[in-house]
Amino acid sequence: MTQYKNKSKASDIAILGIFIAIMVIIHLLSRVIYSFWPFPIQPTLLHIPVIIGSIVLGWRKGAFLGFVMGMISFLNSTLAPIPTSFLFSPFVPNGNIWSLFIAFIPRIIVGILPFFIYKLVKNRVGAGLAGFTSSAVNTILVLSSAFLFFNHQLNMTFKALIATIIATNSIVEAIIATVLCASIVPILIKFRS
Repeated sequence: MTQYKNKSKASDIAILGIFIAIMVIIHLLSRVIYSFWPFPIQPTLLHIPVIIGSIVLGWRKGAFLGFVMGMISFLNSTLAPIPTSFLFSPFVPNGNIWSLFIAFIPRIIVGILPFFIYKLVKNRVGAGLAGFTSSAVNTILVLSSAFLFFNHQLNMTFKALIATIIATNSIVEAIIATVLCASIVPILIKFRS
């Protein structure tokens, strides 16, 4: 029994490592692709391994993957800043301690939430629902936090915040997360059984 437990733990650590590697690859590929991308919509896919990892590996490992997503965002904003980097790094102009909150807390929540959503409906629909909901929650938490903590720099009204949430990448990201989670999660769950 102990040998099986150790083997299972080693397998989970290996799978966790694979998810982190996928996140790094997605991040690097996105940066390259979006430098040539002709469209204004630039959906992020970085949250998808976090969502899938949460469902497949459990909420604790999902929270860790969310932390890694936050760390990627924080490091990217610190080392290669763009005009909105202050939202994710206190080490760039206009950033402060709340930047760390925005970089990490919504992402950690996105690593916890899918596990519990999938627990309610353990099938392809549940996986898609977890993907959609978690993606939407990520967008809402990041933009709401930006509104709360940096409104004086963003000059954003609540109405503009809601319009931004609905009109930006959030819909595309939620649809992509729904489709990929509904497609990938059942395969991984079956593989781990």
